[in-house]
Amino acid sequence: MCSAQPAITEDSLFQGRLVCRQHTDGYRFSVDAVLAAHFCHPGSGATVLDLGAGCGVIGLILAHRHAHVRVTGIELQPGLAALAAENIRRNAMQDRVRIVEGDARQIGRVLAPESFDLVVCNPPYRGLGSGRASSAGEAAIARHELRATLADMVRAAAFCVRNRGGVVFVYPAARMATLLCRLQERNLVPKRLQPVYSYPEDRCGRLVLVEAVKNGGEELRLLPPLFVYARKNGPYSREMQEMYD
Repeated sequence: MCSAQPAITEDSLFQGRLVCRQHTDGYRFSVDAVLAAHFCHPGSGATVLDLGAGCGVIGLILAHRHAHVRVTGIELQPGLAALAAENIRRNAMQDRVRIVEGDARQIGRVLAPESFDLVVCNPPYRGLGSGRASSAGEAAIARHELRATLADMVRAAAFCVRNRGGVVFVYPAARMATLLCRLQERNLVPKRLQPVYSYPEDRCGRLVLVEAVKNGGEELRLLPPLFVYARKNGPYSREMQEMYD
């Protein structure tokens, strides 16, 4: 007897110009992925690595917004890698976007060193034993450090990015010190940092967006805060809505 296929939803961005299929009960992308993709500023013709690609949404957004970049996504979980490949085909981006099934902890087995101009990563946020793990195995692996830690992801990013290339991470603001420390350990020097708040009245930032440069100088630009919502329990802020539209 054939096993039942997982239920899938089809979601869209940019007023339907980009479609993204996701498992209904597995890992689903959130605003974090959208923020990370828009924080990236790849140059024309840049090669970009989406480290821990999930359903491929970050790479799809980058390819949609930047017509001359080439994106590779690496994803550990076979089901998500297959879904990302399907999303690439559905958006007719096979000529500029590809997905590789592989383990970031063994990155050298699937990707060459210093072969990308930019690496972007939305890593697992929660350490082992912290918080309540999702009941879905796919989502638990994506959100918790069950199969890869933050240090593993930073190490992989440093391995893949060229000298003076950029690395972008989105991460919880409460763990920002850990992220900055891990980046510095791999000579990935933070150059731009933007705090993300839920809404203007919120007293504590929710996320940070960080761009680091491999072997870069010490200057760091602290950007103005970005608000996801216009007000508490309100609609998206103008900046956030523009990212989706």
